[in-house]
Amino acid sequence: MSDEIVNRVSSSDLITIDLVDYSPSITILEFDLKEFLFNGEILKEKEFRSQLKKFDFSVFSNTVVAVCCSSDAIVPMWAFMLISSYLNSVSSKFYFGKKDQVFQILFLQNIESIDTSEFEGKKVIIKGCGSIKVSEEHYITISKKLLPYVDSLMFGEACSAVPVFKKI
Repeated sequence: MSDEIVNRVSSSDLITIDLVDYSPSITILEFDLKEFLFNGEILKEKEFRSQLKKFDFSVFSNTVVAVCCSSDAIVPMWAFMLISSYLNSVSSKFYFGKKDQVFQILFLQNIESIDTSEFEGKKVIIKGCGSIKVSEEHYITISKKLLPYVDSLMFGEACSAVPVFKKI
């Protein structure tokens, strides 16, 4: 009998997915509409339009922008549309929300864009720990994405995986 240690996990047909690999690696800049409000609370249309015309939107060129308003002001919808027109003119990708919310939107989009063909009929483990916080929504999204294709889906690490789904 050989005393050689065999790593059965590495020789198995398990595929491990670390959701952290799908987190956005881009910088997200924030455009806070509050800075364009009178006293940070009131939108005065004429002044608002004037300030936007003077603002250098080129700082957002070819970036991802989180458009938000950090004050409790009531902002008309057309104001967000107007900001969008300026951001669109400098080739920005932009989303409504604070930076962390936009990060989560992009994170979910990355998971949604996974090519499922490589997981067809495979045993897949979704890692449970990582260097960044992964929310329940991410685990639900990856589950919805993979369940129609995988033979089994597990959570955790190969040495202690929790079975979630097994095709009969």
